[in-house]
Amino acid sequence: MNKSLHLSLFFLFLLGLQVLILNNINFLGYINPFLYIAFIFLYPLKENKFPLLFFSFMLGISIDFFSDSGGIHAFSTLFIAYTRLFFVKIYFRKIPSDYPFFKLNSESIGKVFNFVVTLTVIHHLIYFSFASFSFQNISIVLLNTLYSSIFTLILFFLGTSIFKKNK
Repeated sequence: MNKSLHLSLFFLFLLGLQVLILNNINFLGYINPFLYIAFIFLYPLKENKFPLLFFSFMLGISIDFFSDSGGIHAFSTLFIAYTRLFFVKIYFRKIPSDYPFFKLNSESIGKVFNFVVTLTVIHHLIYFSFASFSFQNISIVLLNTLYSSIFTLILFFLGTSIFKKNK
């Protein structure tokens, strides 16, 4: 399948899944999964960051539009998309000549786990910090970040293992 078509369908699938199903989950007041950030993890590596930043912004602003959250998703998604290459260099030791051949699925589970956990926690911490926007609620921000990150990571790794076995 054409890569552009595959990415477009993946974008629309994650947008629909997040808006129609996952945004309606708010278990115990702390757990709200944000699986749409998987788009950023799985987007192909390129030296030119503009397409990733554009699509990440469009995904975040679309989630904001349907969630009525005022740009918080767009900012936190754009931030992890911008810093993703930094963490790829740290965790996977990749240089620009390795980018065309890099696939997250072919890396060791430990490195992938560290990479995905780091970006997920950063995304959630930014999101819940701006959603709360008060130092008085720091414990709520940290609880929301912790529990939502755990649930998001469970869904991400469960989904990737299911789709990896089907291939």
